Amino acid sequence: MAQLGHTGIDVFPLALGGNTFGWTSDEAASHAVLDAFVEGGGNFVDTSDNYSAFAPGNSGGESETIIGSWLAARKNRDRVVIGTKVGLHPEFEGLAPENVAAAADASLKRLGTDYIDVYYAHVDDEKVPLADTAGAFEQLRKAGKIRTVALSNYTGARIGEWLEIARREGYELPAVLQPDYNLVKRLPYERDVAPAVAEAGLAVVPYFGLASGFLTGKYRKKEDFGEGVREYLATQFFSESALAVLDVLEEVASAHEVEMATAALAWLRGRPGVSAPIASARTPEQLPALLASAEVEFTAAETAALDEVSARVEERPAE
Repeated sequence: MAQLGHTGIDVFPLALGGNTFGWTSDEAASHAVLDAFVEGGGNFVDTSDNYSAFAPGNSGGESETIIGSWLAARKNRDRVVIGTKVGLHPEFEGLAPENVAAAADASLKRLGTDYIDVYYAHVDDEKVPLADTAGAFEQLRKAGKIRTVALSNYTGARIGEWLEIARREGYELPAVLQPDYNLVKRLPYERDVAPAVAEAGLAVVPYFGLASGFLTGKYRKKEDFGEGVREYLATQFFSESALAVLDVLEEVASAHEVEMATAALAWLRGRPGVSAPIASARTPEQLPALLASAEVEFTAAETAALDEVSARVEERPAE
């Protein structure tokens, strides 16, 4: 198990992404994935109040609602760590205090619970004074509606500002950060955000750990990309330097007799400060490769090889 910063919350070193729930997985399929995740040792589920407003016919909150129905059916709320986010739901956009409070109540209702374990500011809202947003999160924590303040998609500078405000006002410090970080997208996080994370001792829970499927190895040439949303997202990583990462990743995965996805998540789990990479599964059959990442240990030479080749990926890969 891994600990989420200073919270005392222990989590399995892989978080299950709930972005597929109500999008590419209906309620029954989502419940099956959640069941398999827990049976495999998992306990940390990540979602957001806007999942999946981006899918045709959805309005946001579908993922939380499905997780809520699963929690009610399994009666296992005390054994599961739930992380969700505020700021991007179509009806609750931004991080103004009144909006944060209303969005949190809406998430609690959909999840069917009276507390959220890890509550993220989904994206920075520079239109709202940061002190106001930090104060709103502190009020939720004092009210017992959230256990832990968390940030997602914040720059190193803005993380530092939030921490300064929290210290000055006597608020509990944020404990968790969720950045976009993986083997083929290292530089933005490592250059700008990682120093602030290290200084504050934040637990890192990266999303896009498999680069929208690119690191599974199924996209080796442009003809491999289809027209779906995930395929579209994966195209941003396609470059000669990124393909070189796949070659080394495949070698390392083969040496351990695991899938490339397993190896990619295992590398991410081994990065400084990372507690639990996030990965989603559309079906239970996709879970074993993800769960296995918690047990794979690379040799120093394997880690160095992956570090070296991934460091050569340009910041904005050519499409």
